[in-house]
Amino acid sequence: MTLNSLSQSLLPLKIIATGAALPPQCVESSALDRRLNKSAGYVEKRSGIIHRFHADNDASQAELAVAALDDALARHAIPRDSIDLLISASAIAVQALPFSAAHILKLARLRPGIAGFDINTSCVSFITALQVAAGLLNTGVYRRIAIVSADIASRGIDWEDEESSLIFGDGAACAIVERGDGRSGILSYLMETHPEGSDLCEIRAGGTRCNPRAGMNDSDFLFHMKGKQLFRQASALIESFLGRLLSAAGLNLAQIATVVPHQASHLSLEHMRKRLHVSPQALVDIYRYRGNQVAASIPSTLHQAAITGRLHAGRPVMLIGTAAGLTLGGMVLLP
Repeated sequence: MTLNSLSQSLLPLKIIATGAALPPQCVESSALDRRLNKSAGYVEKRSGIIHRFHADNDASQAELAVAALDDALARHAIPRDSIDLLISASAIAVQALPFSAAHILKLARLRPGIAGFDINTSCVSFITALQVAAGLLNTGVYRRIAIVSADIASRGIDWEDEESSLIFGDGAACAIVERGDGRSGILSYLMETHPEGSDLCEIRAGGTRCNPRAGMNDSDFLFHMKGKQLFRQASALIESFLGRLLSAAGLNLAQIATVVPHQASHLSLEHMRKRLHVSPQALVDIYRYRGNQVAASIPSTLHQAAITGRLHAGRPVMLIGTAAGLTLGGMVLLP
């Protein structure tokens, strides 16, 4: 099947701008060696990370999101008042109520009365938001949508749990999208949830499950991960999931020019290289310098692909990742 014939069946969508933002504090793995009383080089060897960024304890998640939005607007000279919808696609909410998009809009200086809402499918929230945005743009309800993912993962790190404490970084990223002229868009989208793995990766508090009336303790507000079980379940599912995603797009892996994965861990990226046979030339890997940025991970990696010249018209791009739930999400698009 040719790309010309593929373009006739795609859902129109054009990414017209991307941006990203990081908190100012760069945390070297060598600094964590000292903090955790480990030998020199221990954290980098265990985590696969040279450095990541952590926000201060009083930093604002909404401000970080707005910084990524501002970066996207400034890089491409997009007027602020041309945005008519903002989607917050983050894994962790600013607070239980109201929704995070309201907090972002309060600071974003977009036009008064602009619509906003949240989408949360954990680490693959950005992929879900792209699909939803494409649907809305193709109904004509909106013309230009900003999708922002911002997560401050460091706020929930349990430093007593070595398995998860070393891998997380904070950050935000933004993509601004339009319907486009029909030559770019989504070739396939696939989302699956396997809830038997829902307790393998969780923060229990923040909703109705764990609160002062239902009962809670301090650890319920921290991140908990059963990493080995999670990796085994995700690894058992991802190969067939990838096959279905590519089949729906009418493509094979060799035809994918750029792969934008969730930067979950160095093991997950090695699995993509070795077991799924994603070539080093196609794979965009920022993990060593960002860590796992939760929902901000995929759009941050997409932004890196954009600014390094790895998104080309007519050359398919695949976004893919696993998330708490256990959820798998993927998309193949023509940029």
